[in-house]
Amino acid sequence: MPYAVFAHYRCAPADAATVRGALLKMREHTRAEPANLVYEVHAEAERAGGFVLYEVYADRAGFDAHAAAGYFEALIVGVVRPLLVERTVTFAEVL
Repeated sequence: MPYAVFAHYRCAPADAATVRGALLKMREHTRAEPANLVYEVHAEAERAGGFVLYEVYADRAGFDAHAAAGYFEALIVGVVRPLLVERTVTFAEVL
C-alpha cells in the first residue's frame, strides 16, 4: 500500500536559502529511489521560511529505506533540522 508523508517545516527567514537548497538536493536524490513515487517541495507563499513537503513511497519499507539513506542523514538531519523552529510530520496510507 502506498505510504505518504506530509512535512511542514519552518525556519527563520535568514536560514530559508540554506533549507531550500538542502531540500532541493534531497528532491534530486529521493526521486531516484526505486520506491519513491512523488517528492514535491513547496515554499509557503505567505510565510517566509515556511516549507511543505509531499512524499509518496510504494510502501512503508520504501520510506524506511529513504530515511536510512546517507543523504537523508547529511541533508535533513545534518542541515535542515538544526535550522528549524517548527516541524510537523504526518504519515498516511494512501487509500
